[in-house]
Amino acid sequence: MCGIAGIITTPEGRAILERRDASLDAMAAAMAHRGPDGRGELRRDGVAFTHLRLAIIDLTGGDQPLHGPGGLALVGNGEIYNYRELRGELAGVNFATNSDCEPPLYLYRRDGVGFVEQLRGMYAIALHDPANDRVLLSRDPFGIKPLYVMPTKLGLAFASEPQALLAAEWAERRVNPEKAAELLQLQFTTGKDTIFPDIKRVAPGETIVVEQGRMVGHHYRSCWPTPDPEAAKWQTSGEKAVERFDQVFQDTVDFHQRSDVPYGMFLSGGVDSSAILAMMARLNGQPVKAFTAGFPETGVHDERDHARAVAQAVGAEHVEVAIQEFDFWAHLPKIVAAMDDPVADYAIVPTWFLARQAAKSVKVILSGEGGDELFAGYGRYRGAVRPWPCKKAMRAKGALDGLGVLRDDGNGWRRGVAAAEKAVAAAGIKGLQAQQAVDCLDWLPNDLLTKLDRCLMAHGVEGRVPFLDVEIARFAQTLPDSLRVHGRLGKYVVRRWLEKHLPQSKPFAKKRGFTVPVAEWIGLEAKALGPLVAANPGVAEICDPEAVRKVFAALAVENPDKRTGAAAWHLLFYALWHRRHIEGAAVNAGVFDVLK
Repeated sequence: MCGIAGIITTPEGRAILERRDASLDAMAAAMAHRGPDGRGELRRDGVAFTHLRLAIIDLTGGDQPLHGPGGLALVGNGEIYNYRELRGELAGVNFATNSDCEPPLYLYRRDGVGFVEQLRGMYAIALHDPANDRVLLSRDPFGIKPLYVMPTKLGLAFASEPQALLAAEWAERRVNPEKAAELLQLQFTTGKDTIFPDIKRVAPGETIVVEQGRMVGHHYRSCWPTPDPEAAKWQTSGEKAVERFDQVFQDTVDFHQRSDVPYGMFLSGGVDSSAILAMMARLNGQPVKAFTAGFPETGVHDERDHARAVAQAVGAEHVEVAIQEFDFWAHLPKIVAAMDDPVADYAIVPTWFLARQAAKSVKVILSGEGGDELFAGYGRYRGAVRPWPCKKAMRAKGALDGLGVLRDDGNGWRRGVAAAEKAVAAAGIKGLQAQQAVDCLDWLPNDLLTKLDRCLMAHGVEGRVPFLDVEIARFAQTLPDSLRVHGRLGKYVVRRWLEKHLPQSKPFAKKRGFTVPVAEWIGLEAKALGPLVAANPGVAEICDPEAVRKVFAALAVENPDKRTGAAAWHLLFYALWHRRHIEGAAVNAGVFDVLK
């Protein structure tokens, strides 16, 4: 995993690029945390690329840019897990390195824009084809790796993080108020438009074709590959489905462990991470290093006891990370600073602290994101497919609904969700799979995967998500609803597999849910915190300051409701985010000092 950035100019813009030569350095400096192991550059023919390297595979020979036939050059962020297999298919090629990112150069020479269809992995790639004055910008089909673009007067700028484009002054530090309201209501933003009006996301699975500095075409790769033609063999049998899952899951985790550096995993004690731990324990001769977060002396359920028992069952080396109230107040500004594409998911707190601890001993972490989306783990899916009148729309209410906080308190914040629902319906996807597909369009890439990417990369650690693999997706989409959801439990096949291979994980026990005590901690300081958040210029622009103060005052009472806690957390997050990414405030102090 690395960081990439660059500028692709029009013929008229090449002279301007020469005058703004330092902008590439500014983008690289803003993303130095993504590539602590080295930097490479490409500057030619009106194209400038930079690459910040986190060395994972081919430590000595894998520096980028990588070069191929006909002057082709590539910089990439991520891992191509099937690089060994691709090398075997590309007979007669004399590879210059052992890098996983070199085969795509030769696939492009052979297949053109469709070369990405052969890649199994997570990636954001910039490939320069000088013979055709063409650049391809490509992102993996699940959106595991980030990539942002910004059209400019001289062409197109791109980067792994928006803050690189801000640092180079390609984009202005201003907010789209509609996207800010969407963030406060949903905890993330949807679609290709970011909260910064000038900056767009490359969509998951999208390849943008740029010629002479202008976007001229797009290629899309779906995260739902062609169904397995052998699926009929296990679709009607739970036992056969579990056997098939075992085969596919072993293959996938094995691919995701390809690394020339030490790796570990995040263990919550839930179904997904327990499954990953069980399979890693099967595949590794040495104890798996597993990291678990907990919140001592709070009112939320602490997962460490259960995770410890699961880790002991497979002989894993279990590392527990205790997060205290003091840690929250001291480090929250730094955590929010990492979320330049804002995600107000309270899971950023434990993820950031886990990444900080993991960085002391590993450079790669496997994590369970994607299991709920592919195998129907969320309760909201079951609510959305119930017969009328019991059916419930997903995300029908926002976090601030009914509180009178937003100046525009309409439902405009739900336009992005509605657009995803419409796109899924137009594709002919129905029922339970439709609800899963809606989440795969926005919630998964723009919340869960952004959270994981930024929190890990802030500490120079690569995150890998075995459940988000093309072969896992191929298997999952063939399952009938009865093997996704059984009674009130989702992820039925995965639970059945865990019951057989790691029964100590108690996969059919009632789920306690993962909670971070942010509302509890905010409540302790709510009286002092409310006026500071209400006075923040970003909050005041779209919210009624008096209503904001009332939210925090309500949280200060004993036993406040959960909605008030969620609202206060979203508002605090946004105030800190605005201070850092719009106002440019330093974050080397605690919450109260940064907000003042």
